[in-house]
Amino acid sequence: MTEARPGAPAEPPPAAARRRRAVSPAAVGLPVLGLVIAVAAWWLVTSGLHLVHPVALPPPQAVARSLADTTDVLLPALGITTWMTLSGFLLSAVVGVLIGMALAASGRVERMFAPLLVAVNAVPKIAFGPLLVVAVGFGQKPILTMVFLLCFFPIVLSTATGLTTTPADLAELGRSLNASWWQSFRKVRLPAALPQIFVGLKVAMPLAAIGAVIGEFYSDRPGLGYQILQYNGVGDTATAWAAIVLVALMSIVLYAALSAIERFALPWVRATTSAR
Repeated sequence: MTEARPGAPAEPPPAAARRRRAVSPAAVGLPVLGLVIAVAAWWLVTSGLHLVHPVALPPPQAVARSLADTTDVLLPALGITTWMTLSGFLLSAVVGVLIGMALAASGRVERMFAPLLVAVNAVPKIAFGPLLVVAVGFGQKPILTMVFLLCFFPIVLSTATGLTTTPADLAELGRSLNASWWQSFRKVRLPAALPQIFVGLKVAMPLAAIGAVIGEFYSDRPGLGYQILQYNGVGDTATAWAAIVLVALMSIVLYAALSAIERFALPWVRATTSAR
């Protein structure tokens, strides 16, 4: 039997490792149960107890019926909104990480531009909507701009925080090995910051969907935001709510995909931290 090295984590038994790799039934069953409870509460408020007028909040069966009747309109709109959400999110991720790196690399740069970033983030983004149409015109540009405005700040903040809070033992290890600045950044600071960066990315992902919908309010792109305005304008609130439900489902799928990417890209995080 091989003797374990002092300080090295003990290897889990093969059965435990297989159980950890396998998908737990609770991982699928609990979200489905939560969805069932939410729909049941929705039905109870609208159809069971009649606490809300159906014009303001249609019952789930009416929304499902409208969704089935308008799939030829809402599904293409879902594709447009998904594409706008992903495009704006990727743009925000690239620019946000670069800005966060610049803030982390220089205290002067941080003191110079951090107040401006906070000021831009503090302005209600919906106030930019009418101005974006004048500034950048119709089409994709106002949507991408709105997604960027909503997403970039949490990514910048998480990147700068992750890069400036490297564990002291890891930083001391790099110095003891006479690592250059680039070697220390690539081998120590960036890997240590990746979990924090992914926190910012996961915060920004739902914001990207919100930004895409708000941007479509002021665009001629027939995405889900455009359809919400159109159907609500003619009094078809059931179909408008069907579009809102699709936005929510899209956000859940994109967030789950990002979480899966995090698990695949950072396998050491779960191995070195306590799991719930």
